[in-house]
Amino acid sequence: MNDKGVALITGASRGIGQSIALKFAQEGLRVALTARSESSLRETARRIQEAGGEEPLIIPADLRNIKQITEIAKRVVSKWGKIDVLVNNAGIGYLKPFLQLSVDEFREMLDVNITAVFVLTQSVVPHMIDQKTGTIINIASLAGKNGFKTGTGYGASKWALRGFAQSLMLEVREHDIRVVTIFPGSVDTRFGSGESPTGTPPANKMQAGDIAQAAFTAYIMPPRTMVSEIDMRPSNPRKS
Repeated sequence: MNDKGVALITGASRGIGQSIALKFAQEGLRVALTARSESSLRETARRIQEAGGEEPLIIPADLRNIKQITEIAKRVVSKWGKIDVLVNNAGIGYLKPFLQLSVDEFREMLDVNITAVFVLTQSVVPHMIDQKTGTIINIASLAGKNGFKTGTGYGASKWALRGFAQSLMLEVREHDIRVVTIFPGSVDTRFGSGESPTGTPPANKMQAGDIAQAAFTAYIMPPRTMVSEIDMRPSNPRKS
């Protein structure tokens, strides 16, 4: 990218978020990384720089803390003057039978998976309106379109994210801001707690880099075009 765009990525310490950060940096963007673990963010930053990317901005933050969330965009704009891409990737999942899911676990999923997205996006959108351009990429889940056993809490948070994203898209498109939501199925990461609801063997799952590729492809679409939703799932989950 010639203009050295700026991408802010949450949950960038591992898994899908780390892969997205690496992909965007390799394609020439400056990246701001946020997650709870500063040491893990520094590992992501090290990998980016070893691959030839510019030194990232590291912002340790707990997305359950609204005060910390509201400082993230300020730091990115203070350093680089803009935010071209916001990737709302951070998420948490407790996959348990309904009667075993605690209220605290349910609230934590709502706090991280939807409230944090709402607060951070609300702090970024005014900058994108001023720029008259921007892309917001939300990493949801096929659990946001399909119910499954043990998914009462997690699924509720991702259905909420889909509703938020669809409505936001209709509001901000008049400012040339695109809203893209990716709905991955089984990805080979350490995400979540409890057994996978799909039973897909790790060897047949998608890789984090596959989601990163989709996110970057959505970003580089011509400005006149918005890919508003992308469903992703393993091609052959039962392949032996």
